[in-house]
Amino acid sequence: MRTVEVLLDEAAELVVREAWRRLVEAGLPSQARHRSPTNRPHLTLAACPELTGPIRWELAEVAAALPLPVRCTGLIRFERPTSVLAWALDPDPALTGLHRRVWDAVAGDSPPGTLNPLHEPGRWNPHITLGRTRRTGAFTDRRLPGLLPTPPLSLRLTTLRSYDTETGALEVLEPRPTHP
Repeated sequence: MRTVEVLLDEAAELVVREAWRRLVEAGLPSQARHRSPTNRPHLTLAACPELTGPIRWELAEVAAALPLPVRCTGLIRFERPTSVLAWALDPDPALTGLHRRVWDAVAGDSPPGTLNPLHEPGRWNPHITLGRTRRTGAFTDRRLPGLLPTPPLSLRLTTLRSYDTETGALEVLEPRPTHP
């Protein structure tokens, strides 16, 4: 699978990495435990089997819409089938519009039934993952909000990228050049 993700501005990335560090220090699951050099705070927009030519063409337009300011709304937890701790992002019209464009691009040239339904518009819940584990209820500790730094109220989504889950290859998805 190929993910379609967007990276955070430098200041927001530093705050997320601090949250990751504090979770490790508290003995909790943290994204900091993933030692891959490609591991960075990000927002996943979609995943598809392949970045075909038509998908890449559309994603180049999406990349041209960056940077995009977004608001962080606080701490959330998911239980599906893994336990996830994350900072939620406000699904305002600009962010949901960006997501819709990515979804339409990957859905338009991917085989039926190959896309993650949790990324589907209307079901997608924009968030920055702080920690994830297969252990159910891992993030129910009431001390969690006090352990973490204050999430950034606002941040900028800056760079569109794709990660190949089979090869581990990372690719920055550049905007299509504009001609004067």
